[in-house]
Amino acid sequence: MPKTLFTKLALSLTVLLLGIGLLYSILSTYLTHHYQQEFLQHLNRHLASNLVTERELVHEGVLNQEALKKTFMHYMMVNPSIEIYLLDADGNILSFSAEPGKVKRKKVDMKPIMDFTEGKAFPLLGDDPRSFERNKIFSVAPISLSDGSMRYLYVVLRGEEYERVERLFQESFLLQLSGAAVFVSLLIGFIVGLLLFMVLTRRLQTLTQLMQQFSQSEFTQHNPYQQKSNKSSDEIDTLGYHYNSMAERIREQLKALKKQDELRRELVANVSHDLRTPLAALQGYIETLQLKAEGFDTATRAEYLDIALKHSQRLTRLVEELFELAKLEAKETQLHCEPFSLAELVQDVIQKFKLTAESGNIKLEMKAQKPLPFVNADIGLIERVLENLIANALRHTPAEGEITVMLKTNDTKVEIEVQDSGSGIAESELQNIFDRFYRVNNMERSSHHAGLGLSIAQRIVTMHGSKIRVTSKPGEGSRFIFDLPIYR
Repeated sequence: MPKTLFTKLALSLTVLLLGIGLLYSILSTYLTHHYQQEFLQHLNRHLASNLVTERELVHEGVLNQEALKKTFMHYMMVNPSIEIYLLDADGNILSFSAEPGKVKRKKVDMKPIMDFTEGKAFPLLGDDPRSFERNKIFSVAPISLSDGSMRYLYVVLRGEEYERVERLFQESFLLQLSGAAVFVSLLIGFIVGLLLFMVLTRRLQTLTQLMQQFSQSEFTQHNPYQQKSNKSSDEIDTLGYHYNSMAERIREQLKALKKQDELRRELVANVSHDLRTPLAALQGYIETLQLKAEGFDTATRAEYLDIALKHSQRLTRLVEELFELAKLEAKETQLHCEPFSLAELVQDVIQKFKLTAESGNIKLEMKAQKPLPFVNADIGLIERVLENLIANALRHTPAEGEITVMLKTNDTKVEIEVQDSGSGIAESELQNIFDRFYRVNNMERSSHHAGLGLSIAQRIVTMHGSKIRVTSKPGEGSRFIFDLPIYR
């Protein structure tokens, strides 16, 4: 079986041209024969009538047998391509001009003769007296006799001699000429077709080579398909355009996969580091208590247990944040939006951090426009965002500082802004603060958290169709802003 498209097209063209040649030969033979019959019958339609008149075959209502005999003899010598027969009203052959012994029929069908005399469309084929199978074109003239009977002069226009000469002529010249013409025409068509197929498939071959090169380079090196003209683009150019788009998409996805792999490795390394510290501390304090518990007083044992508990709580919080972030990134967390009062939710979250803020001598409050409309969001996830932002602000705000949660509204959204008076963030680090495990280096207390809170908050807000925006300057504090849609 042929494999290349060019070979398949060439074979298809060969079969097509052979079929066309065969069909042409059959149709041309049939149509030529039909046209010749119609032409000859039109040309000689009055031949029989002229013979009756010119040769004076009927004299005073009586058939002149002598004149009929001379007519037969004359036309056998002068025009051997015709054959003349005298018929009665029933089609019986009374006499003829052919050689004795060659006439096989004694009677011919009268229906075509009647159709001829009625002027029906040519060609009309009548029985050939020399054969029981053949039918031929003819000319006929009725002859009325004095006794009221009818005779018919039946002239076969393409007699046996005519067919013999015609067959020899066709075999010697016409058939060869027509065959040669058909062969040359098909050969030229085949060559032109192959050239056209070669031109049309050249771009496909180029595109195939580009795809093979792209595959062999492990989908890293993309040589784009170049379209010659935008005006004359066709299906091949469209295929090339989609190949370019697909190749770029594959390269982008491979880059994304490599980046994700790097992030996965980084995640494993960071998780290992952040888990190792509290686990080691927890194990150390517990082992110390186990070995020296009897030598410690009650206050020392309580201190050791308190430190171990804090490390255990830190470890628990880290694991929970890791699971929460993993669910958000895997898109397993579904939104359950409902209308609620954002001011009440903010007030509840502030109450959770009130004692922590007071212990650090930090002022924590809410400022809101009144009246404030309901928002449409997932109340549980938004509560998590506020907790992470306020906890982040508390970590980075010194004593005597302030943290304010401001709520503003416009026509379609409510804007939430968490502002602190902390030490701020350098501009070079702003673009990284939402990355996993990223911690601002200039913060003393930054080592006490895993660096996942802001990353979790950003992903939750993104699920709500918004984004956390941050502005900050070192020494002037930070502002984290996002918005939620108003419930209609």
